[in-house]
Amino acid sequence: MFSMDSDPVALRIRPISMAELEEGATLIAHKVDDQMIVLMDPMEDPDDVLRANRSREKSYLFDVAFDFAATQEMVYRATTKGLIEGIISGYNATIFAYGPTGCGKTYTMLGTDHEPGIYVQTLNDLFHAIEETSNDMEYEVSMSYLEIYNEMIRDLLNPSLGYLDLREDAKGFIQVAGITEVSTINAKEIMQLLMKGNKQRTQEPTAANRTSSRSHAVLQVTVRQKSRIKNIMQEVRIGRLFMIDLAGSERASQTQNRGQRMKEGAHINRSLLALGNCINALSDRTGVKYVNYRDSKLTRLLKDSLGGNSRTVMIAHISPASSAFEESRSTLTYAERAKNIRTTVKRNHLNVSYHIAQYTSIIAELHREIHRLQCKIEQQEPRPMRSAIRSIQGRHITWMHCL
Repeated sequence: MFSMDSDPVALRIRPISMAELEEGATLIAHKVDDQMIVLMDPMEDPDDVLRANRSREKSYLFDVAFDFAATQEMVYRATTKGLIEGIISGYNATIFAYGPTGCGKTYTMLGTDHEPGIYVQTLNDLFHAIEETSNDMEYEVSMSYLEIYNEMIRDLLNPSLGYLDLREDAKGFIQVAGITEVSTINAKEIMQLLMKGNKQRTQEPTAANRTSSRSHAVLQVTVRQKSRIKNIMQEVRIGRLFMIDLAGSERASQTQNRGQRMKEGAHINRSLLALGNCINALSDRTGVKYVNYRDSKLTRLLKDSLGGNSRTVMIAHISPASSAFEESRSTLTYAERAKNIRTTVKRNHLNVSYHIAQYTSIIAELHREIHRLQCKIEQQEPRPMRSAIRSIQGRHITWMHCL
């Protein structure tokens, strides 16, 4: 199954901070409706008639726009909730938060105990969907969590592993060699690992944010699905979910970085520039294009997410303050360009063929499945379960005759 569609892009304006107000900043970014954002130039004189036609005030259109009144639940439902069904059916999905330092990316993705972010809500709904279909389908779920800092990859679940390498396999898939993968079917357990891993992220205070994330954090969740009814030909569907909290896009003058912090900022901007170049190439409608994913480890890792086999959502963040005008304008332009990316999405599946020697184990699994359904009959209404058991018992008898 194939589908061609544009990648949804959302824009979120965070509330103006007390520090910005104390510095005399004014509101220049406004949500006009559910899709339009207007950014006003704070340097313009509203009474200057001669420059009225050259105003730098500009409107931007997105798939959905949020301002300070938007709740975490509203953002999640409008951007991410619709991806869950595809993930458990074998499709890839990616959500990434983009924007300057201190504009709320980590808040949107991780949230707080009282206002959980996209990580928590997505995982809760993912495992709820798995539970609802677990009578018919069997699932395996694994996760990994890493950061890219100064163009080096570090495992946030096991930092003692040191720096890890990106490898490309024979089929062209990019993988992180030696990354820790944790298997679980419990959203709470994953969140505990995430919170622990997030404390391992490289953070340093800057003038823009006292707890600025200096790295890109990438959470990958892999869902493998197969039917509980065994057969000599078994289809396995594999869905991958990437959730990415990017480091802040910033100018050194905005963060007042010096020394090591300035070098970090250069690496951050280098990878975000490479990401921007990929977005520009992917959104170019003039004809044949070359997309250079090799300029940074971030773009190599996100190759499938950007222009490959993935449904991708970008949530861009800006400050509404006049002091952040240049950063906001750059982010809005960047995000608006990303709307033009088109991706082709197909289901990931493998067909596993069982040999004669494996029939014995298949029959043993059928016996366990019959026993599981019989136990369920005692707790629920019997009729639907009886028909299911007869169906499985019939297949069991057929295979016994084949042997």
